[in-house]
Amino acid sequence: MNNSEFSDRKTFPGTEGGPFEIIVRAGEKVEAIPSVLFALVLLVLTSLVHFGKWEQVLILWAFQLGDWALLWALPRSRISFGPAKPPTLLLALLRLPFSLLPSPWWWIAQGIGSALVIYGFWIEPQRITLTHQQFRSKKLDPEASLQILHFGDLHLERLGPREKKLMALFEELHPDIILFSGDILSYSTIEDPAAWADARTVFEELSAPLGVFFVPGSPPVDREDILPHILDGLNIQVLNEDRIQLEYQGQPIDLIGLACTHRPFTDGPKLQALVQGKKDALSILLYHTPDLAPIAAELGIDLQLSGHTHGGQVRLPLFGALYAASLYGKRFESGRYEVGDMTLYVTRGLGMEGKAAPRVRFLCPPEIVLWEITGEESERNKTKQ
Repeated sequence: MNNSEFSDRKTFPGTEGGPFEIIVRAGEKVEAIPSVLFALVLLVLTSLVHFGKWEQVLILWAFQLGDWALLWALPRSRISFGPAKPPTLLLALLRLPFSLLPSPWWWIAQGIGSALVIYGFWIEPQRITLTHQQFRSKKLDPEASLQILHFGDLHLERLGPREKKLMALFEELHPDIILFSGDILSYSTIEDPAAWADARTVFEELSAPLGVFFVPGSPPVDREDILPHILDGLNIQVLNEDRIQLEYQGQPIDLIGLACTHRPFTDGPKLQALVQGKKDALSILLYHTPDLAPIAAELGIDLQLSGHTHGGQVRLPLFGALYAASLYGKRFESGRYEVGDMTLYVTRGLGMEGKAAPRVRFLCPPEIVLWEITGEESERNKTKQ
């Protein structure tokens, strides 16, 4: 097991000082531009591309202002709560190449752009999907059947339509275990008591016969000084560096939870210490990021449940995520993977980063995952028959 992998890196996804922080700071500067001056910046961009074609300039500028209005209205409608100017500037730059198409195609392209803005910012981020997964294990009796609900990356800003849909799903489902893989708050609301209260309202809805379990996510998000304001007094067990054995229908299940530092060379040895000993029971690792998967597989973990990447939030057909916040790039961007003899599932999560990051999802709707864990007859038992 190579615990030194990535030890020479200076920045890590999900930690301070990384690429996300650079983007956020640039976005904050854009948001600070006075509105009249920002509108003129958009007009100048358009004029540089279509200098002298003033009718086309004004029409394209109107599309850009329309994007701005749509994004400005999001927090007023309690859909999402990000700044409007940074994503508007990005959308304006994306519109420019399509404005070079001949008429009427440039008109059509701009209209499609507006439709995509409405869908990506207003509709898909609210469209929570329930993903069904099955996992069969020879470590369980053939007749055993266990339901586990896994979700992560809530990134709550305020209690809005998405959170209310989530709470309704909690009421409909009756899993045996509920697992949350970290990141409760948005980067924008980490020190906001109103967001703490809203997050607490969501987590109060959680109950399951075998328990509700939580592992901390990225250190800047699930801060040790903030978590007690949300979780204290709730029927939720925090797994920081713990291995507990649950029993279901006479079947032992090892649940391992590890706080995430985003440094596999640090967290790998901690996991190794936790899994030492008997390995007859089905083992489930709850860990915020998929980046520990190769080490977990080597250590004999059966199932790892993670998140953090958000599935990239913006995905293209055939290509997938434009960017996945993982040390392994797109290798574990979202969904189900077989890593050696271990199954890894990376949820697309529910929320979005916060601060100046765009509150957008495209071909990557938020999800919660319902697992059906069943037994599988071993070859040894088949031979006895």
